[in-house]
Amino acid sequence: MTDAPTPAHPGTTDSTAAPTTPVVTIRRATPADADDVAAMVGEIAAHEDQSAHVHVDVEQWRTLLARPDVSVLLAERDGAAVGYVSAVRHLHLWTGGDVLALDDLYVRPGHRDAGAGRHLMARLAALAAPEQLLIRWGMEADNVAAQRFYRRLGATLRPKVLAAWTPDAYAHLAAEVAAAGT
Repeated sequence: MTDAPTPAHPGTTDSTAAPTTPVVTIRRATPADADDVAAMVGEIAAHEDQSAHVHVDVEQWRTLLARPDVSVLLAERDGAAVGYVSAVRHLHLWTGGDVLALDDLYVRPGHRDAGAGRHLMARLAALAAPEQLLIRWGMEADNVAAQRFYRRLGATLRPKVLAAWTPDAYAHLAAEVAAAGT
């Protein structure tokens, strides 16, 4: 994947074509995009009532966006960020190969249902395709619209319960090990 922006609607650069909405371009985010990425992460967290769990500030985003294992793709219309998809590449121990763990797909209100999400996913697929990386992600069980969207893309959905173990929750077990000296 190149870092150059590409139109998400092939063929719409023809001056005779009159798209009903401005062309969406998709490009890889750089550290210079940290403000936009941080703002949209805050928006999706607020939408999901999870704002208290976002601890990454703009400066940390600058660092994260420079990491080779972090992929954030931006969707832009008329130069303004309208959405993003983020993923982290990591080792999958069962296969011995890497996977892309999709973290968020977000399109700002007012820009939804116009193809930006599909185009973001297509570019993520193009990023994964050369190495045939599996892309994995989760979603809330009651997010039927997301499930429908991902099925239309050809994703396989299966029920799975995700667990999160916070440092506060496991501290007592870690303390037991430390106390035992093992």
